Amino acid sequence: MVLSALSFVYESKKSEIASLQQLLQLGRLVGAISHMVHMLQRERGTANIYLCSHRQMGGEQLSERALQVQTAEDSMNQLLTSSEFVRQNIVNAARLFSRIAMVLHSLGTLPLLRQQVQALSISQPEAMKQYNDVIRAHLALVFETADISSDPLISRALLALCSFMQGKELAGQERATAAAGFAARQFDESTHLQLMDLIDSQDRCFQTFKEFADSPCRLVWQQQMSQQSSDFERYRRIACTRLSVDEGGSDMALRWFDIATARMDGMKIVENELEEALMTCCRQRISEAQASLALQQQSVEHLPQPEEHYPALLPAQLSRSVLELVEQQSRQLQALDTELARLRVTLAERKLVERAKSVLIQQHGFTEPQAHKTLREMAMNQNKKLSEVAEAMLAVSAVLNNESKAGP
Repeated sequence: MVLSALSFVYESKKSEIASLQQLLQLGRLVGAISHMVHMLQRERGTANIYLCSHRQMGGEQLSERALQVQTAEDSMNQLLTSSEFVRQNIVNAARLFSRIAMVLHSLGTLPLLRQQVQALSISQPEAMKQYNDVIRAHLALVFETADISSDPLISRALLALCSFMQGKELAGQERATAAAGFAARQFDESTHLQLMDLIDSQDRCFQTFKEFADSPCRLVWQQQMSQQSSDFERYRRIACTRLSVDEGGSDMALRWFDIATARMDGMKIVENELEEALMTCCRQRISEAQASLALQQQSVEHLPQPEEHYPALLPAQLSRSVLELVEQQSRQLQALDTELARLRVTLAERKLVERAKSVLIQQHGFTEPQAHKTLREMAMNQNKKLSEVAEAMLAVSAVLNNESKAGP
């Protein structure tokens, strides 16, 4: 019986190692998504300028941006089809693979979108919405990987990265929205509100990032923000307050785009640091688990073993050692479960809010900041948590969808 218990102690540790190796593979996928999103954000910004300037600006860069996205897509596809990824027995694989399918489907919409942009047969708001949808599908996949993690340290690293990527995407939307206004030489009140909501939403995401990120990543973020151009805030104030922009003309659009791009490139440096921190954490946890398994085996091997003719009669010292290993493993798992449960509550709430925002965006035409602001105001008015309002909205949406499918 004791030897059977010992074998399951070993198997428990081996299972932990296998789970951590899965997370290492998923970390590589998150890195590929990060690069893809960065390229998509560049293409979206250039398309906005091209559309709003009526082919006067951005035309030369459109093909280059599309090629960069295609290269990033090829790299991601190579990872998804690799034997290391495919043969992994991933936890919650159904939801993960569903998200991957949504990402690949969204990428399939890009060729037609690019044709419409080139021909000026699509409006700037509609083009931006379609680019936003593609990027949102990628970010949802990153959130799904965070839900799979069974290690608190890795979960924290993933939550920091998820929050930062979301903040960076909102910064990209700010860049594209303001670039469109500068190219058109005018802003309206709704655009002012949209920009201010985007700024507020960025700050909220970056605050969450700082809550979960490690000290080195937070330091890199501070360094990048200290290097931000003073012109950025000046152009941002113009975009948020003026109705017309007569001076500078197209030069202001290009200048804003360059300044905002430099800011986002700085964010990509932080994002790269977060990815490296995630991968380092995965490798370190794998190494620690492997060392722990080796130590467990060594602690038992040198002890007196059962006699050949009486395998069930174990020496007392060996029996006590096995019991200590079982209890130690149990305490470690309990500590991990306690910390992981707290992180999963945070992640579950974030996912509920993101799903509710998607309903408002897809079904009611809201922008992402407008959707969040609506949920937040509803939560304040009802004196409820944001996640509770989001959950109620999703429940109502599900009922309405079922009724519409059932018909009269």
